[in-house]
Amino acid sequence: MQWEKLKPPEPDDPMCCCECDLDQYGCCCDCEDLDEAFTRWLRDRPSKGGSCQKKKRTLFFLTLSLYSLFYMYYLFITEILPRGNVSQLQVCTVTTGVILTLVSLIQTKRGPGFVTPCLHVAHSHSQEAEKDSTHLNGCIQSAAATGTKNTLTTKRSSCPVCKIMRPPRAGHCRTCGSCVQRLDHHCVWINSCVGQANHRSFLLSLSVFVVTSLYGISLVLSSLCPRQYLMTALLYCPGVYTQSSSALCFTCAWYSSIVTGGLFYMWLVQVVNISLNVTEREAQLALRNKTGQRRLGGLVISTGQFSRGFCQNWAEFLTMADTSVSPRSSLTDLV
Repeated sequence: MQWEKLKPPEPDDPMCCCECDLDQYGCCCDCEDLDEAFTRWLRDRPSKGGSCQKKKRTLFFLTLSLYSLFYMYYLFITEILPRGNVSQLQVCTVTTGVILTLVSLIQTKRGPGFVTPCLHVAHSHSQEAEKDSTHLNGCIQSAAATGTKNTLTTKRSSCPVCKIMRPPRAGHCRTCGSCVQRLDHHCVWINSCVGQANHRSFLLSLSVFVVTSLYGISLVLSSLCPRQYLMTALLYCPGVYTQSSSALCFTCAWYSSIVTGGLFYMWLVQVVNISLNVTEREAQLALRNKTGQRRLGGLVISTGQFSRGFCQNWAEFLTMADTSVSPRSSLTDLV
């Protein structure tokens, strides 16, 4: 198979399917050249009635997750609380967890930290100021620090789509159509990217939701199956289907357990990546370039490029700040 580059690809992003000379595969791509590739395909071969659509941002998964959260809380208040097996303190704990989940989700939706031309100008001015101070002081330590900065500067790349210079570890999201600082991934469940500005709040949302969900499931199972052990109540609970209300609550407990299990796995991957100072995007690129190592059945993907030790990696994650100068997101942008 011969590959023909229709335009200069990003040096750190996977090759797009539109860059292949087999244009019939271009309609499966979600890049900016979708229309052009599909037009070439129509000119070479007649249409067979099939159609393809570009992936776009959707509110379906975000709406589904919010509806599930509110409906589970509604069942807990209307069906489990009247049984009298739940104390007021436990209700306040669950309510606080739901509120904290919504607050952290709103904070996550305020933006991942998009790369703007003003960000590149500000970064250039700061580098010039650091170079001037290095020449004035003539200090060896300052020179070493400047050498480190220059090393990072050489890793800056130009985005062929946005036509702007990107800082190190930034990436272009094809769904959002913008470059994001320290891009981790695009999450369909929040309809937004996870980047430098909202990565901490995203991890907080996952943590609070998983803890609140596990606590709520334990309260529901203790109320529906008081004679069963908590670990086995989800598998065996006699008499739970005798009433429609208890059957509904038990089914929703199963649904919540499945969702919580998936989110717990996502939380675990995030914690492992942060401990290794690697983003999900960097891990996938490392696997594509065969520079990363899979461990623990693929749960851990080590690149060794930015890792500075467990404590230093977490300190960098907890102290990183949004350096973009984009305007503050409004309430209409939270969706």
